Amino acid sequence: MDTMLHLLVALVATLPVPGPAPVKPKLVVVITVDQLRPDYLTRWLPQLRGGLGLLQSSGAVFTNAFQDHALTETAPGHSTVLSGRWPAHTGIISNAFGVGDSTAPLLGVDGPGASPRRFRGTAFFDWLNAADPRSRALSVSRKDRGAILPIGTAKQDVYWYLAGVFTTSRYYRDTLPTWVRAFNALRIPFKSAGREFRTLLADSAYAEVDSVPWENAGRDVSFPHRLPTDSVRAASAFAGVPPMDSLTLAFALAGAEAMKLGRSGVTDLLAVSLSTTDAIGHAFGPNSREIHDQVLRLDRYLGWFLDRLFDRYGRDQLLIVLTADHGVTPYPEDSRAHGQPSAQWVSVDTLVTAVNRQLDHATGATVPREWLEFETGLLFLRDNGRLAATGLRPDSVLADVAQRIRAVSGVSRVDLPADLATADTAADPIARRWLHAIAPGAGVVMVVTLADWDAWSYSGGVTYAAHGQPSDLDAHVPLILWGKGVRAGPYGNRVATVDIAPTLGRLLGLTPLSIPDGRGLIEALGGR
Repeated sequence: MDTMLHLLVALVATLPVPGPAPVKPKLVVVITVDQLRPDYLTRWLPQLRGGLGLLQSSGAVFTNAFQDHALTETAPGHSTVLSGRWPAHTGIISNAFGVGDSTAPLLGVDGPGASPRRFRGTAFFDWLNAADPRSRALSVSRKDRGAILPIGTAKQDVYWYLAGVFTTSRYYRDTLPTWVRAFNALRIPFKSAGREFRTLLADSAYAEVDSVPWENAGRDVSFPHRLPTDSVRAASAFAGVPPMDSLTLAFALAGAEAMKLGRSGVTDLLAVSLSTTDAIGHAFGPNSREIHDQVLRLDRYLGWFLDRLFDRYGRDQLLIVLTADHGVTPYPEDSRAHGQPSAQWVSVDTLVTAVNRQLDHATGATVPREWLEFETGLLFLRDNGRLAATGLRPDSVLADVAQRIRAVSGVSRVDLPADLATADTAADPIARRWLHAIAPGAGVVMVVTLADWDAWSYSGGVTYAAHGQPSDLDAHVPLILWGKGVRAGPYGNRVATVDIAPTLGRLLGLTPLSIPDGRGLIEALGGR
């Protein structure tokens, strides 16, 4: 009954309702900032004088917005933004189950192939293109998944950065267009070898301590930071420094101009995913001077970008969305230093490895097997049939593993799919987020949730400021609508990123081609 009720509510949310006439902007611009926490926009608001400041001060600002699923990673997060559907329905449940595709090799550069072949359903651009086949889309990012997933499976212009150049895969085209080759020929990342990065503002503008020992694996923890002097190494390292966002935005503008987006009398889509906040956030954490400076630079870059769009299209011909794919949890050391004494690193890798070796012994396996695989809270049981054939009961094995994982310090809860299926999702947000995260048939046999402020430590002691948990630290994101048809102001009601596509659909008078999980944010519609 709950499932049927959900489907009916979702279907009703897609039906036309009386209200303002559909808007027809020249360009819909969707900006997803990887790992942008919403508190950054309020913590440093007096210093935001560019694009972030503009959108925050004159847009419809939803202060209680979430990526309301567990496994809050880049691929699942991007899959929700313009599909209106949870990762459980898009099929993109994690980065590992994201866009990697060996059958779709890259153009002009060596690297892992990528495509949206795992993506299920439709996305906003499909709805736009169904209404008028002349509509086109350009999606760009530093990351392949950040460029690919906002567009769904549509074969549009989709590009990402690797080893100093922007590329795409053969899923989309056989050759790079002239404008992409011309932009790559500028060799901007290669020419940045040896470049030094100091803070944008004077030291007095930053409250954060500059030198913190747990940041960046203890290396290069203070300003200034420098790129390698070797041009090839510099082009690779360029992906993790602030100008990468500037380069991505410049590339997006070059593409919009070359493709003449918004110039053919129909609405086109420009999707941009900016990844440097994620790179710096992982290395230095959300309370670092480096992330503070990155957000200020991002603000200025976006100010320049939006000014160029205003000049080319006019303010009243643009509809802009700003959001993020996930948040981030601080380093446990940082959390302990700021009033969270129980924060700790947590690892279950050695436990899972020990169980695998015990199963080898119990089954008589002569070659070590990975019966169980663990990834950021997901436990998979491989070769279930073979395990049962040896006389072991998989449910008994899993019950034993669950009991052992629950005993690990820092683990808050362990749930089996059967537990989640009977949970009260209104009263239990953790269960709700896991249900929103896990696609049927994905092979997940158990999910593990850490206590708030804790973080996973991986094999080999790899540690960094992390995300991926169903906690609000990782799930809370900004959501701002700006432009044609939007009623500006603060909105405190709880919303989710799956509401973005239905809202854009309502604004433009489009019919969703898949039943969305989100709703149209009609409270913010009907503006200028």
